[in-house]
Amino acid sequence: MNLRAELKKNIDWVGYVDYGVRDFHSYDTHRGATYNAYLVRDEKTALIDTVKGPFAPQLLRNVAALTDLDKIDYVVCNHAELDHSGALPAVMAACPNATLVCNAKCLETLAGLFDISGWKTQVIASGDTLSLGSRSLTFVNIPMVHWPESMVSYMPEEKILFSNDAFGQHLATSERFVDEYDLAKVLEEAKSYYANIVTPYGRQVLKTLEVASQLEIETIAPSHGLIWRGNVDVIVNAYKTWATGKYAPKVLIVYDTMWQSTEAMAEEIYAGAVAFNETLPPDAPRLDVQTMHARRTTLTRLATEALDAAAIAFGSATLNANLMPAMGAVLAYFQGLKFREKAALSFGSFGWGPGGAEAIQKALENDLKYPTLAAPLKSKLRPTPEVLKQCREAGAALAAEAWRRYEADR
Repeated sequence: MNLRAELKKNIDWVGYVDYGVRDFHSYDTHRGATYNAYLVRDEKTALIDTVKGPFAPQLLRNVAALTDLDKIDYVVCNHAELDHSGALPAVMAACPNATLVCNAKCLETLAGLFDISGWKTQVIASGDTLSLGSRSLTFVNIPMVHWPESMVSYMPEEKILFSNDAFGQHLATSERFVDEYDLAKVLEEAKSYYANIVTPYGRQVLKTLEVASQLEIETIAPSHGLIWRGNVDVIVNAYKTWATGKYAPKVLIVYDTMWQSTEAMAEEIYAGAVAFNETLPPDAPRLDVQTMHARRTTLTRLATEALDAAAIAFGSATLNANLMPAMGAVLAYFQGLKFREKAALSFGSFGWGPGGAEAIQKALENDLKYPTLAAPLKSKLRPTPEVLKQCREAGAALAAEAWRRYEADR
């Protein structure tokens, strides 16, 4: 059951909580998701955003419990992606007096998704204001956070920012507000959301944060997840950190293995990196060192941990004179996310012919543009004691570089 929730008097959440979704265009939603929509009742009534198409009946039922559908004056579309606009055809058909309000780029996108010929529309520009009576909405375009037509809607009278996908999380729960839930879990999901969806648009995010800093905001109502009220500085400061790509004291060892030879190399790199902590002053933070098996870890989780990692070692056994498919997927995914550069290392084992470690090195240098500490570490069949020693030394060197980058960012 999806319950409504009141943000302010006559401003209600009327969206849908999707407990069952586990894949969101390849994003792993292990805690489900929400599609948030908000109803504002004043002299004029506005529905801000809709939901994913299959859940249009639930949205309309939530709205109808608060007002007659023919009393909806405006439907505001902040973002044309189908998880927010998919219910628009049903909403516009059920609300005969409603005018769709969006920017020109959004209207163009919607026209490519639906037959909008029968809809009443009002195109607005960034900075325009729509009066609802005692309240109003001011619109600000935020292109490429994370689609070209993205915008936010701000209600100055109530100090509410309807923030579109910014500041959201994929998290299904009966609670509607961050302060009603475990903050650590909310931030974990917010970081995952940022890492996997928003990361490539860091520059645009920083511009959006500049705009937000000029607004008096007490509540952030995103399009996914829980609503921030009275604690907006927590998520705004987190976004500043993530958008600048600030390094944490963290080293990842991401690998795929066939007969555990590459895994043995990964374990020695891990041991060398962990041992580096012994060289640090007692009061210094410890390096977080993690090994992550590419086929046993989701890309979503890998990207979340990589977001603030200062250094990453990538390893693969050789398969058909190339790297293993799961490692290829990791490298391609990271290339698209455009993380701030990481100190990097490539390694891997082979049998009668090399290929895995070399393919990683090539991708690091040519595609990801990550500076590598050394030539690829390679082992023919089982790693010898000498190879394992080299791996341990490489792990310590990678940790030292990670620490240097972290210290430079502090």
